[in-house]
Amino acid sequence: MNDSQDWDPRSAEVLADPLAAYDRMRRRCPVAHSDYLHYSVFRHADVLHILADPETFSSQASRHVSVPNTMDPPEHTAYRRAIDPYFSAARMATFEPVCRRICAELVRALPRDTPVEIMFGLAHPFAVRAQCAFLGWPDTLHEPLRQWIHKKNVATLSGDSHAIAAVANEFDETILAILKERRAAAGRAPDDVTTCLMHERVDGQPLRADEIVSILRNWTVGELGTIASSVGIIADYLACRPALQARLRAEPREVRAANDEILRIHAPLIANRRTPTRAVRVGDTRIEAGERITLMWASANRDEAVFGDPDEFRLDRDPALNLLYGAGIHACPGAPLARLELEAIIQALLAGTHAIERVDGAAPVPATYPASGFRHATLVLRDH
Repeated sequence: MNDSQDWDPRSAEVLADPLAAYDRMRRRCPVAHSDYLHYSVFRHADVLHILADPETFSSQASRHVSVPNTMDPPEHTAYRRAIDPYFSAARMATFEPVCRRICAELVRALPRDTPVEIMFGLAHPFAVRAQCAFLGWPDTLHEPLRQWIHKKNVATLSGDSHAIAAVANEFDETILAILKERRAAAGRAPDDVTTCLMHERVDGQPLRADEIVSILRNWTVGELGTIASSVGIIADYLACRPALQARLRAEPREVRAANDEILRIHAPLIANRRTPTRAVRVGDTRIEAGERITLMWASANRDEAVFGDPDEFRLDRDPALNLLYGAGIHACPGAPLARLELEAIIQALLAGTHAIERVDGAAPVPATYPASGFRHATLVLRDH
């Protein structure tokens, strides 16, 4: 590590146990510089301060335009006004029975009393099927999207920018093909989320094709990766805690809050970016305009100053303090959908089993930054 770095986020020590490494950094150097992530912000208060001031801390912190993630007001406001209704209570109520049917089918198909790899046996298939169902995409896309997830993971692990770009382009081409089919169908196109989005207008103007692709990419890539990671994290967490399993089987209404708390402890999304529009101080560190700031969700949600023992599971915490779905104007618009999906799949998993267990000596294999959760996690499901 060169002298300009406070830490190396890609070191073997950090990658072996990211949460422990972030905990150490939060205590030792809460605003830390590295060549890879530039300025990483680890404390809850500092992250909230940045989220609450989008005028000073811009979301235009990436080379790639993302609608609306890399937009600032007033542009961001207009796009969020168009996007937010897609995650309304009414849409969630319509989707819920479809989602629960998918969950029941997937859990029922899992083998019992023998090791099952939960990521590619349940987590990824669920994320793909649920997202396709929500967007109105055909079942024929399930396998191509599963293959795409695998290629994306391989490309990310390789660090090859050309491979990563090729995988991203492949996904965009898939979306463009769907849009082309919908346009060709005209009035015969299904009345679903994707078709509705194609007719959306922002500031009186129809969305361009590249804007629709960007929105669907954000919804789908984020959903496939983060939801799958979340399912793996929660299932493994419960496998290690039989008493909590029993409690949630007896009180399934507590599953949603339990999911949020488990994912506070072990974040499914590590970080995202901001850039200051002027020179600022974050904590004791001066950061110049245009520098990149990395908000470490996985650390902020474990801050002792807010949560005490970060590993203590509690259902009586103030949910407003949990940054699982962000905060401020960029709080995740898809949070209602994610919460519904995770509640449905975990309730189905608990209802469909008597016990969920880890395989002796088979600790889960952690994912590699920027992913979180596990690449592989082997569990045993018991009916009796």
